[in-house]
Amino acid sequence: MTPSPPIVVCPPEERGGRRVLLDGQEIGRAFSLYDLVELLTGAGLDAAATEFEDTSVFEWRGGGPYSWQGSGQGT
Repeated sequence: MTPSPPIVVCPPEERGGRRVLLDGQEIGRAFSLYDLVELLTGAGLDAAATEFEDTSVFEWRGGGPYSWQGSGQGT
């Protein structure tokens, strides 16, 4: 069994933004990659050196790193 990536970015919500989980704990909501970097940096990670498409680190649910709008607001 392969371990889950430590960072999960949940699907875009209707009101915008995506919940971000680090090791199963919610650390906030991101509305862009910039917000995601800020959340991860605040959690003590070196987000500047992170490859957002690295599936060993990130699990993107409901869209990849460039999808931030809820379905009611466009994509």
